[in-house]
Amino acid sequence: MSSASSADTTRPEQRTEPESRPGRLTAAAAVAGVEGLALVAGGLVMLVTSLTDRSGDLTSALMGAATLVALGLIPLVAARGLWLRRSWSRGPAVITQVLALPVAWQLLQANSVMIPAGIALALLAVTGLVLLASPSTTEALGITRPGQDKA
Repeated sequence: MSSASSADTTRPEQRTEPESRPGRLTAAAAVAGVEGLALVAGGLVMLVTSLTDRSGDLTSALMGAATLVALGLIPLVAARGLWLRRSWSRGPAVITQVLALPVAWQLLQANSVMIPAGIALALLAVTGLVLLASPSTTEALGITRPGQDKA
């Protein structure tokens, strides 16, 4: 085996042309990223509020803040996976969108200033689901339907 052929086998990523990322996959990654950032930001706001406002139950507020931050990491990791075209990332991204729908519904039922947040969340969740179910997205992630051969 020559040194040129061994270099070809150790670094295949240098031999192939990078495939372009479909716009729908990029948009799905952006939707998941926005949702993840919103959850992390909400958790951090809750953390700061609980530490500065001593009128409530500190333990519950801290647990709520930690939960929001932890839940925000799921769509952020999924967004990164979608961006890098990892097939595993579609599952957590879809679950995030499905779980966002009842939250959006509850925000819409609040009859307060939370209604615009509910509308925005519902639009993000439905958009995310449509983008994640798109044939160009599933193809870019290497996901095929049963009975369909991988090319």
